[in-house]
Amino acid sequence: MLVLTRKIGEKIVIGNNITITILEGGRGEGVRIGIDAPRDVSIHRSEVVEAVSASNQEALQATGADDATPEQLIIAALGLGPS
Repeated sequence: MLVLTRKIGEKIVIGNNITITILEGGRGEGVRIGIDAPRDVSIHRSEVVEAVSASNQEALQATGADDATPEQLIIAALGLGPS
């Protein structure tokens, strides 16, 4: 992992097409960042990804199918499957 120190207004460039800008924040509190990236680059907070993954695992177990399709997982996660 690369660890960098940045001040408000400073930027980090990843590759040729992703720029992260420090907007506000400081030690001991949250930091607001802005991310400029192409639309085809997925950007998600890790806690959301983990929650969705856990929900998908629960849905998979609820369906009892180890080979469920993504559509089946979504239907099960929404509680719309057969009862």
